[in-house]
Amino acid sequence: MAAGLKLHYLDYGKAGKPAMLCVHGGAAHAHWFDFVAGDFARDHHVLALDQRGHGDSEWAEPPDYSYERYAADLAEVVGNLDLRDFVLVGHSMGGTISLTYAAAHPGRARALVVVDSTLVMTPDRVARLREVGSRPGSTYASRQDFVARYKLRPASTTTAPETVRYLAQVSARQMPDGSWRHKFDRNVYATRETVDGLPCWNRIRIPALLVKGALSARISPQVYAEVKSRCPQVELAEIAASDHHVTLDNPRGFVQAVRTFLAKHAGAVSG
Repeated sequence: MAAGLKLHYLDYGKAGKPAMLCVHGGAAHAHWFDFVAGDFARDHHVLALDQRGHGDSEWAEPPDYSYERYAADLAEVVGNLDLRDFVLVGHSMGGTISLTYAAAHPGRARALVVVDSTLVMTPDRVARLREVGSRPGSTYASRQDFVARYKLRPASTTTAPETVRYLAQVSARQMPDGSWRHKFDRNVYATRETVDGLPCWNRIRIPALLVKGALSARISPQVYAEVKSRCPQVELAEIAASDHHVTLDNPRGFVQAVRTFLAKHAGAVSG
């Protein structure tokens, strides 16, 4: 529970090992980490959260999907699960939310991994997302129809077709009228706000890794330089053969980069 909403999460096992909490991006869900969690579970107790309005977690009514609200949810989840000295991994929107949480709650996470996030949401980008979110979403007569027409957003050029089909199988929910729709509240986009995540980096003292998809332009050299000026210990890993959906496009490369980073900082403690 967080702020009265039931939030769902996946537990990939290995309780007793150091915790790793994974936070997905907008319009996605916890299963985005299915392709990397098994490898991380060799050394960690891996958990992946469905954020409010996503996956099998409840939707907020009235809509309440600010970055601050998501970060507050994350704080409640961390407290409820009694996570300490854990690794926090966030992709895309989830990366900015994880960054916001880590900046506001020093002393809980021991390492932060931000994966291909847009750190500054400009008015133009927010306007585009709001326009998308304000349109009625597609409905499908059957789960089979949903699966057949499912696509990643944004489109990926490197995700294997079998990976896309797997995600399609776990991305639909049946509505009261019998139709099928995405497990995603479109108000997440319709109420999107401008946000500047860069100042949060001034407050990050733990080991931190920026992960960039090699084919993605979201983390430019200029963005990395700006983050580095605010958070001198931050590192950058570029994952070959991947676009925005790094954990789907090149899961092996992603795991290798993160494991190398974590091994380097194995003795780090939060605070």
